[in-house]
Amino acid sequence: MDSANTLILLCGLLLVVSILAAVASNRLGAPVLLTFLLIGMLAGEQGVLGVEFNNPDIAFFIGSAALVIILFDGGMRTHPERFRVALWPAISLATIGVALTCTLVASSAVYWFGLPWPAALLMGAILSSTDAAAVFGIFQSRGLQIKDRVASTLEIESGSNDPMAVILTLTMTGAVASGDFPDWYWIGLDIIWQLIGGLTIGWLGGRLFIIAARKLPLSFSFFPLLAIACAISVYALTAKVHASGFLAVYLMGFVIGNARLPQLVHILQVQDGLAWLSQIAMFLILGLLVVPSYLVANAPVAIGIAFTLIFIARPLAVVVSLLPFSFPWREQVFISWVGLRGAVPIILALFPWLSGVPNQELYFDIAFVVVMISLIIQGWSIAPVARWLGLEVPLKAKPQQRMPLSSVPSKEALEVWLYQIDKNSPACDHTWKELKLTAPATFVGLIRDGEWLQPETQPMVEEGDGLLVAATVNDIDEVSRILASGGKGLKVSEKDFFGDFTLRGDLTLADVGSFYPLGNLDDALLSTTIADYFSQKFHRRVVIGDNIRLGDVILTVRKISDKGDIQSIGVKPV
Repeated sequence: MDSANTLILLCGLLLVVSILAAVASNRLGAPVLLTFLLIGMLAGEQGVLGVEFNNPDIAFFIGSAALVIILFDGGMRTHPERFRVALWPAISLATIGVALTCTLVASSAVYWFGLPWPAALLMGAILSSTDAAAVFGIFQSRGLQIKDRVASTLEIESGSNDPMAVILTLTMTGAVASGDFPDWYWIGLDIIWQLIGGLTIGWLGGRLFIIAARKLPLSFSFFPLLAIACAISVYALTAKVHASGFLAVYLMGFVIGNARLPQLVHILQVQDGLAWLSQIAMFLILGLLVVPSYLVANAPVAIGIAFTLIFIARPLAVVVSLLPFSFPWREQVFISWVGLRGAVPIILALFPWLSGVPNQELYFDIAFVVVMISLIIQGWSIAPVARWLGLEVPLKAKPQQRMPLSSVPSKEALEVWLYQIDKNSPACDHTWKELKLTAPATFVGLIRDGEWLQPETQPMVEEGDGLLVAATVNDIDEVSRILASGGKGLKVSEKDFFGDFTLRGDLTLADVGSFYPLGNLDDALLSTTIADYFSQKFHRRVVIGDNIRLGDVILTVRKISDKGDIQSIGVKPV
């Protein structure tokens, strides 16, 4: 009984310390995931607490369950328009990019450090996958908003490249253990089945959950639990038939997240906490598993492989994978730099350990050091590099609080939103009637100095007020554009980014040239609309934030329709 209580106390203290340390690391700009790893190491057998933990089976179980929750959460937060601009580039990175990374890392391990080819290829396979937890976690913790084309490519790649890495790792682990390599066509067939099986089961799982959510008379409190239980079941079922369980749960989350269920807000709120808990637990347990003194013996090889991966293998894999898609060079540089390695390579490094291959600790120790270096060098510098390359865009306007009206029967999800008004908000110093919102929304009143000012009094909106609005979830972007834009704390303001003036996308360059100095343009271009000109320059993958300099002005895409058509352009003098 005392041992059980001690274990519970230890787990609780580790969680408390991790959460408090995450707050401190955010202020210092350090990657949160790195903090969790370090706390796990400090609690380990050579750390402050001296906790002895040497069970890779438990670590693998906890790590796999945590990744399921993280990928499910990432899928639910992925919007359909992201696939419009980044599906095929991400697939290219998740397949060709993974294979190239594996080959380049293995080659460096052979020629620079003298590792035998089977062991080098296994090491390359373990390190070939970017990590969804690292990518999602750092973007969220930094509050970083970058161009959709880049963010979509990175998120879809990190959510879909696990099958390739898992297949390569399992194949090479079996080859190293038995000394017999399978034929290449069997590997190809295995990859195809992993992808097809994962996509099929994930889609079916998502559709079945949507049907159940609309039919079952459950309390809203049960739906987050039902969602995560279904995600874990889908992962296990998919893995049972030797398909990609991680891909299945990612797609299942995507299907559910875009179904416009009234329960979705509750699910996302609970899922957000579960995803963070999963990341903390996963990195803590992996930190506990490592023995720091063992890392020293393999440190030279690990450091060499890490720098090869970051500065040679990843950039070359990105350039080759994105060659058919004409990505701007700045975006290729950023995608190369955000090839973050996180928990996935460490978990994959447990495969050789569990299989009993020779020098099994070598793979785990090297993977751990590579992940540490990746989080320190790449994770710490993501935000500065994004700003240096000009890829950060203004944060999307949104309410400070969302309160679902879950008990109200409605075909569309109804919510009450709270907007904190500051002096830069367009609503400041206006009454509700003067705002003239284009989306249907009902004014619920103002919260001023703790008192509720009812709408019947027609109060003037002032700085510091909390403005309450009731509307459907579908109109949140349009309402937020008026009530939340230009708020305090924005690292990139809309005015500085887009400029003071806005033009329609269907205007011709000749129309624009009559107001602004666009330089010497060919006569054939003058009849081209701004939207068509951008589509030609960016090969029809235009996203908000894309810009072109013409003469003495910079034209920046400001608004895009659901179909991908450019609706408005910001104009800013050079």
